[in-house]
Parts: sequence; structure tokens; C-alpha cells
Amino acid sequence: MMPMNLDKYRDRLKAADLMACHGTVVRVTGLTVESKGPPVGVGQLCEIGMAGGRRALAEVVGFNHELRVLLPLENIDGIAPNSPVWARTAPRSLSIGPNVLGRVMDGLGRPIDGKGPIDGPDACPLDNTSPPPMSRRPIREPLSFGLRVFDGILTCGKGQRMGIFSGSGVGKSTLLGEIARSSSADVNVLALVGERGREVRHFIEESLGPEGLARSVVVVATSDTPAIQRVKATFTAIAIAEYFRNRGKDVLFMMDSVTRLAQAQREIGLAAGEPPTTKGYCPSVYAMMPKITERLGSGAIGSITGIITILVEGDDMNDPVADTMRSLLDGHIVLSRKLAEMGHYPAVDILQSVSRLMTAVTPREHQLAAQRFRAIYATYQGAEDLINIGAFSPGHNRRIDTAVTLIDRVNEFLIQPCGTRTAFPETVARLTEITQAWSFLVPQEEDALPAAPLRRVFDGAAAGAAGGAT
Repeated sequence: MMPMNLDKYRDRLKAADLMACHGTVVRVTGLTVESKGPPVGVGQLCEIGMAGGRRALAEVVGFNHELRVLLPLENIDGIAPNSPVWARTAPRSLSIGPNVLGRVMDGLGRPIDGKGPIDGPDACPLDNTSPPPMSRRPIREPLSFGLRVFDGILTCGKGQRMGIFSGSGVGKSTLLGEIARSSSADVNVLALVGERGREVRHFIEESLGPEGLARSVVVVATSDTPAIQRVKATFTAIAIAEYFRNRGKDVLFMMDSVTRLAQAQREIGLAAGEPPTTKGYCPSVYAMMPKITERLGSGAIGSITGIITILVEGDDMNDPVADTMRSLLDGHIVLSRKLAEMGHYPAVDILQSVSRLMTAVTPREHQLAAQRFRAIYATYQGAEDLINIGAFSPGHNRRIDTAVTLIDRVNEFLIQPCGTRTAFPETVARLTEITQAWSFLVPQEEDALPAAPLRRVFDGAAAGAAGGAT
């Protein structure tokens, strides 16, 4: 007689609520609900009974003497004094599998695309910790985005975490869609936090497209959802990315935007009684950001490459959220409103942007070509005003003369229309070809230094401009 397999029954027992602890609602104040019982701790989930038999999820975020302070994850219309509150003792997890690709879900992991339930053979826990530092594989391989400005000048490695910094309306969402469609990652996981509902559908159907969606999972929490659901959407998306990383996949995790996530956490913190700090942000906001970035990156097998957008309010790069994220990431990409207004897409300011791991994932020849490319661009930018008003005479500074000759090819390299993709080897070849003329102007020992050439370029440009002024 064959032995019976009891694994599925054991799994059901582990997920079962064995004791239905309950309490009652005492007070509703602003965004929070206070209840007497059930005996659960901070971070655990409860269900609040509503009129008509409906139940709404809520999370314990604090205590007020012996009362639990709950923050609802859903609409609580119909709540009343003495409404029952039940504890949920089962750990939060998602039942997913490879069939989750191509699906769109809300911040709690429930499908919103009308394609039926998401039910897979694997349980994906939502509350994980970051991998131990010594278990992470070194980042040694580049991840191609298919966009020349990134692959050539700001090369990203598999497992690197990059931030896209810009104000509103400069092209962040469009850029994310382009990267999702054309990158060489195995799986895309996108977290759209605090977005407008119209923009969500436009992003999925237009920016991402059917090709990008087929190998993507999209987690959405629109701007009208409760603040705690907007926070949960981020960690749901990260858990899905970890699921694929643990199966050896190279995952591209994209989030838009961490600023709206910080604003949601600010709402939660203020409602729970935290003291506000700069711009009203609570200490929990700054504690949450490293938890997000550290769960990304490379693991023992597989990798999660993070592309996180940061909405800088008023184009202020010293905004507290932007400043904190810049210190946590492995590089930053700055989008320029001036370039966007000129129709320069993608509007990446290569002089303010940097990939900290480019030297680890590219050969020396590629690094030198990128360095020379920046030098050409910086030289022209430094002398552009004098050139435009006719105050610079050719022949007085070879660097500026060369930069003027090459600037059209430089801009042609940087500008890439939507929907086009350039292979990584072709990008490097074009970059090398453009910068060959510049290599004759820079001594070999200067090429060996990573930062000195740009400083000397600015000095040379200033001297040449002064000598050529009429």
C-alpha cells in the first residue's frame, strides 16, 4: 500500500486561524480605529466587522494605554461602536507561481485586471528580511536596458539599485515603460504607488504595452487608497520580486514613486502619534527607506535590479526624501526639465548622474570612452553661452573646437525616440567611435585618473573661452 502524502493538509493547518481572538471598536479618530482587544501586537492584521456582514482589513500600528490603534487597509464605511474586531493569526502570504506574469493586482495582492483569481502552487511570504550581507554575490555583470544613455554612460549591473530623480512631468513613467520593454531582465515587477487611476491604465497599455506586460507583474495602489495599502503595495511587489530571485531569475524591480510612499508613511506616522520632523516626515519614514533598498540586490542565486523614481518637489534635489535615497542607492539618474522642454528624450543630465558600479561591470576601454564622452559634453556646456553669442573664436582651444565638432553626434547618441532599442555591443561601439577624436587631446596618464579629466576640462574650457573672446 502506497503511503499517503499529507503535505497539502499540513500546509492548510499552518495557514489556519486556530483561535478566533476578538475585541470591539471603542473609538474612531481621523484615520485610526481604537479597539479593546484582540490580544495582538504591532504589525499584525485584524478584521473589522461592518454593517451588512462585510469585513475590512486593518493593521495594528500602535497602542493607547490598553487600546489597540488600528489603521484600516480598506474603506470602513459602516463601522459603528462595539463593531467586532477579529485577529488574523496566519502570516501574510501570497499564493503565486510563474502564471502570475502578465497580471495586475492591488496593494494587498488581489487581482484587479479581470482575469480571474491569482492562485499558484507556492506561498510567497510578504514580510521578509533582507539577505545577509555575506550571502550576496558580487555584482559583475551588466544589465542592458536597450537605451544608449544608460548602457553607454550609466551602465547598470545585475543587482544594482538606481534612483531616477526628477520633478513632475519630465518623463519618469515613460522612461520606466521603455526600460521594462527593452531590458534584458528575465522578469519585471512594477510597483505603482500613489498614481492616478487614469495614468495606471495608460502606463500599462501604452508605456508598458503587451510585450512588456507579458513578462511583468504590476502592483497598483492609486492615490485614493488608504495610506497603509499604498505602503503594503511596495512590500507586496518586493516579495514577488524576491520569489523570482530565489528561483535564479534576474528581476528588474521598478517603483514609481518612493516620494508618494514616504507621504503615505507620513500619514500613518502622524495618525499613530509620531513626532514630525523635516517637512512633516516622521522617523518611521526614514527607517522604512533602507528596508526597501536592502531587500533588493543580488542574492545567493538570481538578482533584483532596482530602478526607483524619486519625485523631487519643486525640482529641489536637497528634498529630505531625495537626499536620503541618494545615500542608500548605488547611483542616481537626474532628469532635466530644461532638456525635456527641448524635446530631448530621455531627458537625462549625464553630468549630474552617476552609476557607482559601472567600473565593476564594464571593461577599461568602455569606461575610458564614457569618461571622454562626458568630457566632450562638459566642455561644450561650459562654453555654450560664449559660442551662442559669437564671443568664442575657433582655433584658440583645441578641446572646445573638438567638442563643437562632435556635439551633434553626442546629442544624436543621447537622444533615442520611444520604441527604439539599441543592442549593448552596438552602443559601446558607437560610444568608442565618437570619442576617438577626443582621445588624442588627453594624455594617457590623465586617462588613468577617474575624476581629474573633468576638472581639467572645465579649467581648459574657461581658459579657452577667455582667450577666444572678442
